[in-house]
Amino acid sequence: MKQIALSLLAASSLLAADHVVYEPAGESKGKHVVLLAGDEEYRSEEAMPMLGKVLSQRHGFKCTVLFSVNADGVIDPTAGNSLTHPEALDSADAIVMLLRFRHWDDATTKKFQSAIQRGVPVIALRTSTHAFNGYAKDSPFASWNWNNPDGGWGRKFLGETWVSHWGKHKVEATKGVIEAANANHPILRGVSDIFGNTDVYEAAPPADSVILARGQILQGMTADTPPTAYTKKTKAGTEQDVNSPMMPVAWARVVKNDAGTENKVFCTTMGAATDLATEGTRRMVVNAVFWGLGLEVPEKADVTPVGDYQPTMYGFKGNKTGLKPDDFALTK
Repeated sequence: MKQIALSLLAASSLLAADHVVYEPAGESKGKHVVLLAGDEEYRSEEAMPMLGKVLSQRHGFKCTVLFSVNADGVIDPTAGNSLTHPEALDSADAIVMLLRFRHWDDATTKKFQSAIQRGVPVIALRTSTHAFNGYAKDSPFASWNWNNPDGGWGRKFLGETWVSHWGKHKVEATKGVIEAANANHPILRGVSDIFGNTDVYEAAPPADSVILARGQILQGMTADTPPTAYTKKTKAGTEQDVNSPMMPVAWARVVKNDAGTENKVFCTTMGAATDLATEGTRRMVVNAVFWGLGLEVPEKADVTPVGDYQPTMYGFKGNKTGLKPDDFALTK
């Protein structure tokens, strides 16, 4: 019997090796938040575990983080066909995602689709507007590709797809300016500073979106630099000052999905791992989870990172190599 128990324990450890689960600390909210990491540039493999730890240890959610890995089980942001342990999506009460150009197999994509069709809230960060790319023309998910004429899954569901770098990439950072008309929205509760060293994306969310914050383009890469001023042509062909009007960088909407149920959606074109080093940016994302789940948003949610959080600078090169999901276990 002892040998059987040890074998079961070993098997359980192997099953858990490709993802990480953070059990809730203190009183459980009874909700399961699944966080999806998978992008080549903005260090989602660092951001999602940090958010999972905050949501579980500070706020009582069970959190499961799924990754893109290579054949050796090593985290590989370029493995666009990989999402570990997609079975976690079967019990997801909310999804937090930072994805870019993913093209999972049909079985995995269907699990994500089923979660959406159940009506789970979605909190989507940065490149999630162009989360999917590379599905073949004969795939049932070909319409999800970001570069379809209709903008694919990103524009249809989140409200925008990839358009352009509105600010100068790696040169001009973003100050989030709260939209005065919606300053009392629960997602903005306790949020006093929004900053990210990523640049503003061009974005035009649909009319049913509630704009929460706009992105003021700064002259430099730190929060203390002044706003910039120059004109640029939008995708629609109009010339305008880059900061007047400022592009939306965070919005909320309620979307009816293909199954006829509704999803509460929060989307921000901020949200790289480095952006989330700013307390106000983190709080906005954590608040969005409460809002999406229909829970009372705290007056000032505790978003203190659990353990050290020193995110790696974004870029297509320079990510930490050799990491496995287990390296993000709470005990480590």
